[in-house]
This record gives sequence, structure tokens and C-alpha cells, in this order.
Amino acid sequence: MPPPRRGPGRRVLFLLLALLLPSPPPARAPAPPGPAAALLQALGLRDAPRDAPTPRPVPPVMWHLFRRRDPQESKTNLRRTPPGATLRPCHLEELGVAGNIVRHVLDRGAPARPPEPASAAGHCPEWTVVFDLSAVEPAERPSRARLELRFAAAEATAGGWELSVARAAEGAGPGPVLLRQAVPALGTPVRAELLGAAWARNASAPRSLRLSLALRPRVPAACARLAEASLLLATLDPRLCHPLARPRREAEPAVGGGAGGACRARRLYVSFREVGWHRWVIAPRGFLANYCQGQCALPAALSGPGGPPALNHAVLRALMHAAAPGAAGLPCCVPARLSPISVLFFDNSDNVVLRHYEDMVVDECGCR
Repeated sequence: MPPPRRGPGRRVLFLLLALLLPSPPPARAPAPPGPAAALLQALGLRDAPRDAPTPRPVPPVMWHLFRRRDPQESKTNLRRTPPGATLRPCHLEELGVAGNIVRHVLDRGAPARPPEPASAAGHCPEWTVVFDLSAVEPAERPSRARLELRFAAAEATAGGWELSVARAAEGAGPGPVLLRQAVPALGTPVRAELLGAAWARNASAPRSLRLSLALRPRVPAACARLAEASLLLATLDPRLCHPLARPRREAEPAVGGGAGGACRARRLYVSFREVGWHRWVIAPRGFLANYCQGQCALPAALSGPGGPPALNHAVLRALMHAAAPGAAGLPCCVPARLSPISVLFFDNSDNVVLRHYEDMVVDECGCR
């Protein structure tokens, strides 16, 4: 007996079920990032600060480091960069260490610290300082962790002071002392190097650093008061430092605005205000990135002094294209000399950060 034939009702039922049941959305290729997201990616930042930072003055040491590194500042004040001096890439001359990121981190424990009681029986108070280092990437390697303290002394003491720094656990007393050092006077900031004491030199920075501080006079005297605590953290991110970096030339690059002509650098200014970053970028207001455009025909590839530089490979490609146009294409107009920029900005924790980026400005273009 032949099987019963399925009528059109069964097909209509399947069609209705297909229309009523939700179907998964079609797979789409990820959309390319917008200009602001692409610039963030080029600068090595995960995301831009969400809100406007809390207004606070930029520490002088951060301005000094920025002006030393920024090409425009170096040219306007030659006393900062002596003639003929070359800044080594990924090295902080002022701090004497390798690095391309410097953070000035404020003490987060100050707002919650109770008023200091008067000293009793010669016992001076201790302070707990907290530094949020969660913005430091795991790939960054610390090269300097300088604790900077400002004290207000009730009176001068002839014997000087002794500073002790210990690790402090939340809800517990101070742990073992990490370092001790003599402090002759309190008129200038007191600095102590934590790298190698608070954590190992070859290890990543901790997510948070809680320290217990004590400043005791060597001879009986009135106690001092902690006015401000900060941490200057220098790190080296190898992802932003590579051997292709070249120092900036003394002369300005010759840039043009036309789209035609031979291969050369064209002017392109990136304004941080246009991408909405002016509220958290401290300096600069923008930078001259430039780009390469133009023809790399045989005359351009063989040009002499003053023309775009060409590699031997570009000359060979131009010669082959002239002899047999279908065998090889013309050389391409690409950057031949790049230079760095430095950016000073506030992060999401209102810390002042200086980041140095290699190969961000096109100084010269060539045929390749």
C-alpha cells in the first residue's frame, strides 16, 4: 500500500512556523572603528576617560617631562634641549631610566584620613596612603616608583627625622618595614624609591598599593604633619617602543596640500578638540600627523638631493615597470622618516599621565 501523500496543509504549517519562530540575526562583519576609536587604538588606550576630570594643577615635574619631550616645546626653548642633543627613544633622561609612560598618582587615602591628633608622650602619628594603580597594563614594566611626600613641621629640629615605610593591609595594622631613610630637613619634598622594596623590579605593578608611613624626630621635638603624598611611576611598554623609531629632525618637513605631483608629505593636523578629547588631554592641543601621497614614477624614484628618498628596490620596480608595464607595478609612496609625539592627559582616576609614542608624525615620504 503506497504511503499517504502529504497535502499542501503540511507545507503551509511549516511555512507558518518558520515565520513565527525567531530566527538568529545574520552574521555581520565588525564595523571598522571610527576616527576617535582608531586614534585611541593608535595611542594604545583602551578607552577615553568617561567624564571631565576633577580640576587640579598639573605637577611641575610632569610639565618638565612633557616640555623636554615635546618637539614644539623643545624648539621654542632651546635651553631645555641643548643643540645637537638626541633624545633616546623609550628613555627618560630626567629620571635616568628606561620608559615611555609616566604617571603622577595622588594619594586616595587622604580624604578618608581622620584629623591627626596631637602627639602624646612623644609618639607621632602614622599615616596610611593608598595609590590606585589599576590603570597600569600588565605588559608595562616599572622602571621607577618614587614616593614623594610633603610635610608641614611645627618647628625645625636639629637632629633631623627618620622616615619608615611599611606595607599596610586594609583593616589591619602596618606590616614589616619596607625601608627606612634619614630625612635631614622638611623644607623640600621627601622622596623615597619604592621599586625593589614595595615590589620586585622585574614584576608588574600591583593593582593597588597601601603603605603605612611614619616620620619620627631623632631628638625629642614636635611631630610633623603629612600635607601631601604622591607616587611618580615610570613604566616601559614594549608595544610602544620598537627599533624602527627615528628621532625628529631639526628642520620642519616640506609638506604640500595638493593631491597631485610627486611623492611627498601632505599636511594633516589632528585636533584633539575635534574628536572630543580636549577636556582630558592637557597638552598638546593637537599634532601635525601628515600623510604620504603622490606619484612614484621613474623620475621620482631616481630623483636626486631634495627629492623623495627611494630604496634600491623602488628603483628596480620603476625600471621594470618602464621596460615591461605588466611585470611589476610602480613603487608606492610611503613614510620614509617618522618622529614621535608626547601626550599629557588625565586618566579615569584623575591621575596625570605622560605617554610617549614613537612613529606618529610623518616627516618624509619616499618610494618603496
